[in-house]
Amino acid sequence: MRGTAMLTPRIRTLGAALRDARLEAHFGVRELARRVGANPALLSNWELGQRVPGIEDVAGILGALGVVGEDKQRILCLARGTSDPGWITLGRQAEPEHMAGLLACERAATSLVEWHPLLVPGLLQIPDYARALFASDGLPPAAAERQADARVARRPLVVGPRAVPFEALIGEAALYNPVGGAETMARQLRFIADLATTSPRLRVRIVRVDVGEHPGLGGQFTLYAMRGADPIVYFEHYSSGAFILDAGDVGTYRDVIGQIREKALSPQESVAFIERRAAEFRAVDRKPPQLDGAGAPANRAHAPG
Repeated sequence: MRGTAMLTPRIRTLGAALRDARLEAHFGVRELARRVGANPALLSNWELGQRVPGIEDVAGILGALGVVGEDKQRILCLARGTSDPGWITLGRQAEPEHMAGLLACERAATSLVEWHPLLVPGLLQIPDYARALFASDGLPPAAAERQADARVARRPLVVGPRAVPFEALIGEAALYNPVGGAETMARQLRFIADLATTSPRLRVRIVRVDVGEHPGLGGQFTLYAMRGADPIVYFEHYSSGAFILDAGDVGTYRDVIGQIREKALSPQESVAFIERRAAEFRAVDRKPPQLDGAGAPANRAHAPG
């Protein structure tokens, strides 16, 4: 048996997916063990990621639980390649394997920290903001709508009665990029400010652009803390995702987070800063259109200067 500190992201993801499937089917561990002819302790170890089931074992569990279709294929896909120390999923975040890894990390996490230098973190995006981002990727309106809905559906992870501690470290540029236009940005920033003041497990901190160099300039990432195991770091790219371990004897990304925090505004200062930006976007949205020399509306600014 491997110690949990040696588990790969894919093994943990598979175990969490099996546990979720069992709970959704309203099966207890002992009942499922009887159905598949396995020892309850072994089944529990599989779900905890402390031992690795074979593909045949996974298929038997899914059959007993009545898991079919896309869910079955998604979990079977997780059962392949579990020994790889890292895990790269091809395709955008909405692709089944990519989303499976993301959801499993979120469900298993005891807390998470996300650093995003350019955009609002996905878990804090309002539908119009998310829809505008997906539309900019070339998705048709219906597909962009589905992706936006899926992103918002994950928010209970960080807001609500079952929320886990979530720290959002956001670059100042994210508060200036007018995604969806001034009106959408005003609502998006007001939403973040309201959540930050009413959600006890959410902490939002802004990193100003003039703080100088720090390792976070290398790009966005999310760190998921796991009980009794090393954290998993997730990187979202345009058409792929990567999951790696932040090993206990290295702790590279935990160190990076510490350095970003040193540069960030306090939570109270951050909320005040976000509120000012929201008010500025709101003022732009309410500004009457400018007329050109022919009496036609001139191009309207999308964001304050």
